[in-house]
Amino acid sequence: MKTFRLFTLSIICSLISFVGFAQNKTATFDVSGNCSMCKKTIEKAAKSAGASYANWDMDAKKLTVHFNNKTSVEKIQQKIALAGYDNAGATASDAAYDKLHACCKYERKAANADADCCEKGEACCKDGKADCCKDKKSAAKN
Repeated sequence: MKTFRLFTLSIICSLISFVGFAQNKTATFDVSGNCSMCKKTIEKAAKSAGASYANWDMDAKKLTVHFNNKTSVEKIQQKIALAGYDNAGATASDAAYDKLHACCKYERKAANADADCCEKGEACCKDGKADCCKDKKSAAKN
């Protein structure tokens, strides 16, 4: 009888742990940065957004995160951008970027290239649609 209880208990524990792991998701995306200080800040920001695991590969400039249904990739990316780091889903504000330590200031891509060309009246949107500039101007007004 004791063996049966132990066997049943071990099966129940296995099922509970399996269900817990099944809800975890993994994502990998680009995050700009330079050094080990960046690594620490990026990983901390990801974890503060709900990631249970975060590892930024300094050479590849890629962050791998594990998270559950309580957060999302978008929330994690926004939190990293708030820390000053541009990434695949969110761009850091100039103010957040300016607060980074000198060694952490990476070369930024022209984040607002479409907005700049729209102000000049050019049709230079990435997707080739002429009306994207109109969409950007109306979004800026809101």
